[in-house]
Amino acid sequence: MRSMLVRLYERNPSERELQRIVALLERDGIIVYPTDSVYAFGCSLRAPKAVERLRRLKGKSAAEFAAVFDGIARIAEYCRVDNAAFRMLKRNLPGPFTFVLPASAQVPDKALGKRRTLGVRIPGHAVARAIVEALGCPLVTTSLPVDAEEPEYAVDPELIHERYGRDVAAVVDGGAGTTILTTVVDLTGDEPVVLREGGGELR
Repeated sequence: MRSMLVRLYERNPSERELQRIVALLERDGIIVYPTDSVYAFGCSLRAPKAVERLRRLKGKSAAEFAAVFDGIARIAEYCRVDNAAFRMLKRNLPGPFTFVLPASAQVPDKALGKRRTLGVRIPGHAVARAIVEALGCPLVTTSLPVDAEEPEYAVDPELIHERYGRDVAAVVDGGAGTTILTTVVDLTGDEPVVLREGGGELR
């Protein structure tokens, strides 16, 4: 069955459409949604069946998933955030970063696999944050693959819907995306370590 293509605007996203997306996520649905980097697949952290389907869809281990939050306070519920990490998050988020932090017992094993760390994001895209806020829990997430020969299938919502419409419950159209991935920063050691250069420059 084809999924829905739902338009949500960064300024004042429709409450009605947000609730439609939340209802799908609460019923173990996977969505594609906009971020401040590449469009991404997402499902509720509270939906182990959806996490399992997302793993099969992407052919990935749980170690490669991140979680999207709507604010730093919520990150502290799911990860251990010391003072230095908190300052780093506060300076750089929202923005195109994935920060790796030690996970707390709040994170379901299904979302972690064998690791004890979690990549966390607060995208600089209001739609992504609005979805998480309306859902009331983080999204387990992974970026759409970017094909160098057909990059438009990672940035154009209508083409994304054409390609992935049978695999997901909805594609959220939040405008054109980019093909630039996040900057990944490991905060589990004594000093921050940049694991991947991307769209964010650390402040």
